[in-house]
Amino acid sequence: MNQQAQTNDLNPTIPVTPDAIMQLGFAFWGSKTLLSAVELGLFTLLAEGPLSADALTMRLKLHPRSVRDFLDALVSLGQLERNDGLYANTPAGALFLDRRQATYVGGILEMANARLYPFWGALTEALRTGEPQNEAKQGRDLFDEIYRDPAILSEFLKAMTGLSLGAAHAVAEKFPWADYKSFADIGTAEGGLAVELARAHPHLNGIGFDLPVVRPHFDAYAAQHGLSARLSFHAGDFFTQAMPPADVLIMGHILHDWSLEKKRTLIRKAYEALPFGGALIVYDSIIDDDRRRNAFGLLMSLNMLIETREGFDFTGAECADWLKEAGFAEIRVEPLVGPDSMVIGLK
Repeated sequence: MNQQAQTNDLNPTIPVTPDAIMQLGFAFWGSKTLLSAVELGLFTLLAEGPLSADALTMRLKLHPRSVRDFLDALVSLGQLERNDGLYANTPAGALFLDRRQATYVGGILEMANARLYPFWGALTEALRTGEPQNEAKQGRDLFDEIYRDPAILSEFLKAMTGLSLGAAHAVAEKFPWADYKSFADIGTAEGGLAVELARAHPHLNGIGFDLPVVRPHFDAYAAQHGLSARLSFHAGDFFTQAMPPADVLIMGHILHDWSLEKKRTLIRKAYEALPFGGALIVYDSIIDDDRRRNAFGLLMSLNMLIETREGFDFTGAECADWLKEAGFAEIRVEPLVGPDSMVIGLK
């Protein structure tokens, strides 16, 4: 008896089909369609108002052959609306995919399109070799590549803002900030988290800690939001220098870049830098302890295989153990938004 028949015997009212398998196998079609739309600036253009297929063809300088298929595929995928022959943004697209909005998350999608999409084509090789599949294949280092090129660095920092924006709102809401006066965002990038915390809690003063080349990007982002007086940038390397003094230290989407030894080192350094009663917040696409539900977190860990030599994502229980080893107490794991959760430890 074949597997389909066995399953049907157990669940006679539930047909067994390959639909889910096929949809997942071809999911990259829909993904690349969205990524190309972001690259073209489609959603930013439609923020000005609904447009016809002909108008979009002209404004985006597209070949007319497949424009309707492209646009209607986005409608079918739930990324555009179409009424009376005019295409428009969905409410989510208007909020998150218009480059002119502070809520724009397309930066991470732009990076996914430019960098990750081609590299993920070599996942099988990565699984067989355990080696990254990015610039490292030519003997170059991921972070050296990012930080040496101003255009790539700018794209990367904006991508980190897009990746962290939802979690930043949740951290601002769920952590008891009234009990603290200062924070330092370790590996701050543009300062997306720092800005959200300062906007939500006017009593807070914050530090963005990152490599010196990041300073102008942080300063510009803080100034853009009118927060230069309360947010300052501290230049440094978190492996070679002490972390800045603050009541709360935050590591967002940082630990997964590194080996277990380096993860423990960063957590230990945070413990040493904090005052008694201070707190460490680690937030990331933290994998559920049973390793069954947070598919994004598991796929992000595969992305660390593609992009880094030793990085990996982790469960809440694993991170809690590392904090406990460093001396933290009252450790808890709290969900944030989407696949992200935070692990909090008190000194």
